[in-house]
Amino acid sequence: MATSTLLHHDKYITEFIGTFFLVLTVGCAVIGGAALPPLAIGAALMVMIFAGGHISGGHYNPAVTLAVWLRGKCESKDVFPYMGAQVAGAVVASQAVKFMLGAGKPMEIKSGPAALLAEFLFTFALAYVVLNVATAKGTSGNSFYVLAIGMTVMTGAFAVGGISGGAFNPAVSVGAAFMGLFRFQDIGIHIGPELAAACAAAAVFKILNPDDK
Repeated sequence: MATSTLLHHDKYITEFIGTFFLVLTVGCAVIGGAALPPLAIGAALMVMIFAGGHISGGHYNPAVTLAVWLRGKCESKDVFPYMGAQVAGAVVASQAVKFMLGAGKPMEIKSGPAALLAEFLFTFALAYVVLNVATAKGTSGNSFYVLAIGMTVMTGAFAVGGISGGAFNPAVSVGAAFMGLFRFQDIGIHIGPELAAACAAAAVFKILNPDDK
């Protein structure tokens, strides 16, 4: 029993660490004025999935956890602890960024509907890619899944970062708000469509892969 409990704690700690470094990279790259923040962010996600994927699955994103759970590859008892660990990692990372660089400048969302659509589409793309490269029988044991996942985030950030901020991740959205990159009153523009997109991606995966249980 003790060993089982420890294994579950290992998964939650892994989700905390991976999300921490993802959000830390977001904050340092954006507030610090890096030349290509989406490249750094996508790379951070890739290396953290490489590091922790064998322990927790390397979700680092409540929307991904939701999609994987709906798809049937995450135990129900792990869903809220995963999400809690992810959000906690994001908040702690935001404070580390503020300590090192100060707060950022809140993004002005020029069009709420456009931002909603942008977050929905690329969160869907991210969850869809995760389900197909990391949980599907047909791609089991592949070595490219982390590249596909990281590059999906990078692509989305380049494509619609100027429209919505390119979070595609409720934990990143929360962390960005704590760092001053998003206004708290705008956070629903991010979290709502991100979670909806996760549900849609899981539904599409099941339709396209009816025999993959």
